[in-house]
Amino acid sequence: MSAIEKIEELLKEKGWTKYRLAKESGLPQSTITSLLSGRVKNPSAESLIKIANALGVSTGVLLGEED
Repeated sequence: MSAIEKIEELLKEKGWTKYRLAKESGLPQSTITSLLSGRVKNPSAESLIKIANALGVSTGVLLGEED
């Protein structure tokens, strides 16, 4: 599972929208939309850390390195 797929899965589990993720992570909504739509192929480590923190998981979970 890719990081994007994991983020989408976690959003569904939490019942969050892209807007909510943007707000909770402190990232612009355009960044979240670009990432989840596949326009951004390699998100920055900083973005992944902010997203992971917002979702309450480690970056390892997003990257498929841990459960």
